[in-house]
Amino acid sequence: MRDNRAAVFPGLMLLIFFMIPFLIMFAVSFFSRDQSAFFTPAFEFSNYARFLSPFFGKVLLTSLALSAAAAIISVSIAVPFTYFVTRMPERQQSIILVFLLSVLSLSEVIIGFAWSTLLSQTAGIGNLLATLGVLETSRSFTPSLGALLLGLTYLGLPYSVLVMYPALSRLDPEIPEAARMLGASPVRSFFNVVVPLMRNTITGALILVFVFTLGAYLLPQVLGRPQHWTLSVHITDQAIFQSNLPFAAAMAIFLMLVSLALVGLSSLLGQKRT
Repeated sequence: MRDNRAAVFPGLMLLIFFMIPFLIMFAVSFFSRDQSAFFTPAFEFSNYARFLSPFFGKVLLTSLALSAAAAIISVSIAVPFTYFVTRMPERQQSIILVFLLSVLSLSEVIIGFAWSTLLSQTAGIGNLLATLGVLETSRSFTPSLGALLLGLTYLGLPYSVLVMYPALSRLDPEIPEAARMLGASPVRSFFNVVVPLMRNTITGALILVFVFTLGAYLLPQVLGRPQHWTLSVHITDQAIFQSNLPFAAAMAIFLMLVSLALVGLSSLLGQKRT
């Protein structure tokens, strides 16, 4: 009885802040666009049919591919980085964790324009490489696909590290040490012993970064080209600039369903491997 009462407040918050807005958005996705207003109540599937066109299908695939690539790169960097951090003295670990938390306080706006400046031709990395003689002349690295992936990776890397840190800090150091005593090199010990033990945590970090970067809005516009714009950018464009809320709602619903399906599939695969 006490457990049921304890679940009332979280359930109420979930209903108010998730289910009701979701149902409203779901209903609006079937409405008809009105040229003299935002929309009129109706029940039609034209918004979903338009979303399944080749153009918006390509936008969806681009969004999923960018988020997946950013998640893989972020976690690939975070796993060895976090492993070495957990082997440092506690004071140094604290400094690094404070730095990561400070990075999390930066908004997507600050991150986007900071990387745009660093990758610019006049005041960024290109000018430095030209001064060092690596490049003949300074060049700009943005907008480009590489710049966008760099920004998304920077956005997701702190979350990957913070997800990996508790599990790696609890890992018994004698386990990889035993593998090295049996003849395994440090690199082989890391990939054959540490990484398999962290399989579930790595899966969780991948899911977190994937879902988080899937909603990136500013970075694709600042660091990428129009062909790299994600579904979030097009949803905002349809809702605000095109005044087509029903179509924007349909895209948002579809993106949410695809995200939930991929998260559920990743979680299922992670459970089957345990």
